[in-house]
Amino acid sequence: MVKPFLIKLISLSSTLVVLAGLLAFNLVSCTSVNADYDKMIVAVSILPQAGFVEAIGGDKVKVVVMVPPGASPHTYEVTPDQMTSLSKARIYAKVGSGVEFELAWMDKLIAVNKSMLVVDCSAGIKLLEMAEEELEGEHKEEVESEHSHEGLDPHIWLSVKNVKAMVRNICEGLAQVDAQNKSFYEGNLAAYLEKLDELDTELTADLADVANRNFIVVHPSFGYFAHEYNLNQISVEQGGKEPEADYLVRLINEAKEHSIKVIFVSPQYSTKSAAMIAQEIGGEVVIIDPLAKDFIGNMHVVETAVKKSMQ
Repeated sequence: MVKPFLIKLISLSSTLVVLAGLLAFNLVSCTSVNADYDKMIVAVSILPQAGFVEAIGGDKVKVVVMVPPGASPHTYEVTPDQMTSLSKARIYAKVGSGVEFELAWMDKLIAVNKSMLVVDCSAGIKLLEMAEEELEGEHKEEVESEHSHEGLDPHIWLSVKNVKAMVRNICEGLAQVDAQNKSFYEGNLAAYLEKLDELDTELTADLADVANRNFIVVHPSFGYFAHEYNLNQISVEQGGKEPEADYLVRLINEAKEHSIKVIFVSPQYSTKSAAMIAQEIGGEVVIIDPLAKDFIGNMHVVETAVKKSMQ
């Protein structure tokens, strides 16, 4: 039989182990909280901007993303918890190019925190007309007259040249709010711009010898990418909506004419029309993400996929 004092000793030892574990957990938690507490909170609209802010701000920033992964910036609605997080931000870096989320929410977001600096990431960027993303050849004039996209293309973050301007704008905002770390931000900016130059050189070389320069995508997110490398993006959507039957017929004929065997889709959108077109042309549906956080890595993925589809 176990003696009473041994039972008490075992019980005391178990209690001490539990207490030690709780103390260690609390110390780690407090350290993490304190580390985050010292960081400048920067709010952004979409995930790629979070990558830009972190590239320039490094360990001095904590980023709050308003449109979370998997959601569409054309339809997303902000939650109360996000509004609470936003109230602590010192900077809001908006895309500024007419993204539907910002058109619907920007005034409300600013009202929650009127003291935060609003940085327009689109400053200095020339916006493209959405009408550039249509069918080519004998169908182009007919299609443009029927469903030309109105307005300007908001997807500015899918261009190396545009991203250079975006990160410069972000750097200026960070330095304005946190002047004592200006040299830190500018150093990170210089390093990131160098990486963007290398990316641009690689993409230009890789796409230079592609003969068939047409690719089909359901949602026309890649207009700036196409414009930058002399490609032709053909959009399945008509004005942000599912295509009409007569347009689908012309689109299928266009795909066959250019020997296109891939229909690109974004994770945020339906693949229904893409699957139907792919079946008609004997092709396949491939996912490319316009909202990936790692811009440089993602552009390599996009370029590789698009180039393969055009060969």
